[in-house]
Amino acid sequence: MARDPRYDILFEPQKIGPKTAPNRFYQVPHCNGGGYRDPSAVAAMRGVKAEGGWGVIFTEQTEMHPTSEITPFIELRLWEDQDIPMIARMAEKMKAHGALAGIQLAYSGINGPNFYTKEVPLAPSALPIRTFTNDPVQARAMDKSDIRNLRRWFVNAARRCERAGFDLICLYGAHGFGIFQHFLSRATNQRSDEYGGSLENRSRFVREVIADMREAVGDRMALTLRVSLDETIGDLGFSNAEVRDFIAMNADLPDLWDLAHGTWEDCSGPSRFKEEAAQEALVKGIRDLSQRPVVGVGRFTSPDVMVRMLRQGVLDFIGCARPSIADPFLPLKVAEGRIEDIRECIGCNMCITGDMTGGMGRCTQNPTWMEEWRRGWHPERIAPKGDSRSVLIIGSGPAGLEAARAAAMRGYEVAVAEAREELGGRVARERVLPGLSAWGRVVDYRLYQLRQRGNVSLYPGSPLTADDVMAFGFENVCVATGSRWRADGVARQHVMPIPHSGALPIFTPDDLMEGRMPTGRVVLFDDDHFYMGGVLAELLASQGCEVTLITPAAFVSDWTRNTLEQATIHRRLADRGITIRLNTGLASIKSDGVETTCSYTDRREFLGCDALVMVASRQSEDGLYHDLLSRQPDWQAAGIRSVRLIGDAAAPGPIAWATFAGHRYGRELDQGLWGEDWGDAPAFRREVAELSRDP
Repeated sequence: MARDPRYDILFEPQKIGPKTAPNRFYQVPHCNGGGYRDPSAVAAMRGVKAEGGWGVIFTEQTEMHPTSEITPFIELRLWEDQDIPMIARMAEKMKAHGALAGIQLAYSGINGPNFYTKEVPLAPSALPIRTFTNDPVQARAMDKSDIRNLRRWFVNAARRCERAGFDLICLYGAHGFGIFQHFLSRATNQRSDEYGGSLENRSRFVREVIADMREAVGDRMALTLRVSLDETIGDLGFSNAEVRDFIAMNADLPDLWDLAHGTWEDCSGPSRFKEEAAQEALVKGIRDLSQRPVVGVGRFTSPDVMVRMLRQGVLDFIGCARPSIADPFLPLKVAEGRIEDIRECIGCNMCITGDMTGGMGRCTQNPTWMEEWRRGWHPERIAPKGDSRSVLIIGSGPAGLEAARAAAMRGYEVAVAEAREELGGRVARERVLPGLSAWGRVVDYRLYQLRQRGNVSLYPGSPLTADDVMAFGFENVCVATGSRWRADGVARQHVMPIPHSGALPIFTPDDLMEGRMPTGRVVLFDDDHFYMGGVLAELLASQGCEVTLITPAAFVSDWTRNTLEQATIHRRLADRGITIRLNTGLASIKSDGVETTCSYTDRREFLGCDALVMVASRQSEDGLYHDLLSRQPDWQAAGIRSVRLIGDAAAPGPIAWATFAGHRYGRELDQGLWGEDWGDAPAFRREVAELSRDP
């Protein structure tokens, strides 16, 4: 298919200092959970984006000196020459298809507790370390000697970046995480010397560093500066008005202005709270202040929105992090006129949890992300089918649909049977909850792909029994029947059902999603700690209920701190008049209310209500699977070679876990990787450090 001429502007080459980007698709720096621990996995992931057509590709933040590291978070490191081969591998992969390779240099200042190096943190002013974990450490205020050292360290790092083969260096001064923002902001720069006070003084450090780096590498590498658009703390911090003054005052300072909203939570807000192009108002007009190109972000998923941002002169480059993860081939699909094939980011922020937990990154839409090297998974290519022919997938939730898509790509004859009349499983129900409409793309994308293929049949309204399955003659059976929320409270606080006396109505998330709603005074008990409790509290309030949310955790929707939305969730619930009781468990259920218990003291209180909504744990719907297992001696006669249980039916988890399980099933079918014996080695490659010689 030919490219729509409307999108030609996206593919115009653009100058960035001494370099030229082949198009306007700009993958801004983003973390991934791999960092220095898994450099080959990170390199392969960036390399796939280069193959997918991104014109500029950056690393995540790269710590450039041991006096500033942010353990427990796993980023890249460029402390000394022995780190060069690791990042050089990334540059090589980025440039393999004509993209510019960029590296983001970060000195974390008051964000670097230095737990690993045990060095004293350095910052513009002596203040407590600011991280997500309230570390009991303070930074020492830099003296003039420290500032001279830091300038030299940046030059050393720049020279290493050049030796590693990078084209661009991004100096990190956004999201509250970079030393340049710490100098620019009055909130973190309380100095009284020539580096503090006026905006001109607070700008001095970044001007000096860029001048130093230009002298070292500036005619051979482009230098970009990432700054926050607004710290959202008024005149105390670096406001949007002052950002504009700073850019006007230093119009030609970097080769490109990289603009991102204040905190990481603001910049990468989930789709529940942030629309596409949400930062447009903060960016608009800045391009007129400088002759240098401007890149901005906003979870851009629509090529039409991208084109509008360029034609209206808001941006010169379309900056993407999360959309480039959901579909590394987004630019190529636009170029080839395959807009419908784009896997749109749903803004769930599951990708961020890899960084926040020190685990490995996941993407709900793209289960191959961070598995390109570890498992050899490519987002657009898959091996041909094995020696069997047909697959029956029972259940059309995210696991079942992704299993069907992967198996169909390989060439199997695939049938998907869904008990309900509507396809989509849990996503079909959750997408109608407050703020979760974008999550429906998980189903929409997969159904569209399946309906384009002649080897897939979809059967909604088709509940199956073991007798049905045995009679069909499919060689492979994949059971992806999902799970149901428990009504008895078994989860983390209670491993046995909660004592219950009386007739108090109890509802589960399934009840609410299926239209069975309580009325009056409602207690919502959240022992799940992800998004569901907060979302349902909003739903109940919108229906006129008087809602009290209780949770044994110290935070509402505790685990959403890993998706950067916990604070927003708390504010929204409070703004809607919902009473929040933290550190509060559920001891027993009475006829006219509940008995609560303090998480720490076990102090009991009675809380009257008309109904209880239980957001606890889920039970796998695995009855059909076990029925089939009980008939294993008859499989051969029925033509069945394998029966597998995947997704929530195997072990309930987030939607990203389900799409991963489905993809793994489809990709590994007939590969000998699903045997009864799991083996003694990991199912993926990992980076193992070579031991250095003893001194």
